[in-house]
Amino acid sequence: MTDQTSTAPVPRGTLRCITFWYGRLLDWLLVASVAILVFPVSLQIFSRFTQLIPAYIWTEEMARLLFIWMIMIGANVGIREAAHFTVDVLPRLGRRGEAVMTLVSGVFILAFALVFLIWGIEFTEFAMNRISELAELPLWMIHVAWPVTGATWLLFQGQHMVDAIRVLTGRDQ
Repeated sequence: MTDQTSTAPVPRGTLRCITFWYGRLLDWLLVASVAILVFPVSLQIFSRFTQLIPAYIWTEEMARLLFIWMIMIGANVGIREAAHFTVDVLPRLGRRGEAVMTLVSGVFILAFALVFLIWGIEFTEFAMNRISELAELPLWMIHVAWPVTGATWLLFQGQHMVDAIRVLTGRDQ
């Protein structure tokens, strides 16, 4: 089975299929957030240096919201691709050595994911009935990025760790 838009095969298994399509959605959301971010930032720049466009104050808050989401979605994509927290210091360790390093680093990533998830929920609850001053956006729309990111890291890093355990136990195909 292959995806219609690419030659990459869609993984087998329900969870792998869900994470595959969720990853594709994140890719598109990242592209959209960057593309949309250009609009309020451009308005800010043009309104500062020309008299053609009035100075819009809401653009600063909109740019901040999009920038936060862009960073969080980018971090999710980095975890999915196992590239975000990787530093090549050690020589090539082989499949089993790489699996051990994935598990060791994965523990730290999971710890950060739990921090983002647990305190992100509290952070979002704090902002639930609040609005931003200028654009009057509900603040939970910004704050919910943290628990969503934490849950996404748990999902993607959990999948990487399951794969590493399969390599170590010899059940990898």
